[in-house]
Amino acid sequence: MSLPPAVILAGGLSTRMGGGNKGLRLLAGETLISRVLGRLRPQCSAVAVNANGDPDQFEDYDVPVISDGFAGFPGPLAGVLAGMEWAAALGADAVVSVSVDTPFLPLDLVHRLCEARGRSGLAVAASADETGELRDHPTCGLWPVAIADDLRAALESGLHRTGQFAAAYNPGRAVFDSNPFDPFMNLNTPQDLAEAARYL
Repeated sequence: MSLPPAVILAGGLSTRMGGGNKGLRLLAGETLISRVLGRLRPQCSAVAVNANGDPDQFEDYDVPVISDGFAGFPGPLAGVLAGMEWAAALGADAVVSVSVDTPFLPLDLVHRLCEARGRSGLAVAASADETGELRDHPTCGLWPVAIADDLRAALESGLHRTGQFAAAYNPGRAVFDSNPFDPFMNLNTPQDLAEAARYL
């Protein structure tokens, strides 16, 4: 099986981080996007960044930058759609999405997602929270490009919840261990960055 391409979702406003591009925030001296790229590139055939604004801010990372096709920062689903369309142009039948604020992504994420794909071809990552309850992380998923038109229609109708859209396709679930910490930990605030630095 050939490796799928992947898109790093970095198109948000980062309001809780104080604004600006979250992917360029430093974690122990290295940008978040550099850390995510380092973990993702060996697993994929190609990687793009979904971001809005000046694409030159990523010129040091040697990645194509694709923007949302919708105005007003509609959320990660718009980035998933942009990734689907980019992947389809490469001739791929699916694309992996990850968030730029998850610097501890599993090194076998893509393989496990591909193994877990459901009948629709869609799979999401999952891990246990601090109470032991299994939680899906739909921004870290494998998306068949065949449902791009459905996703566009959903966005045009006002749907913005990634998990809600994914659930309609009965996705497979790739479950990852949360010990010693959740590999899908989101870094949304400066306090989260400080906590992540302690893990490193």
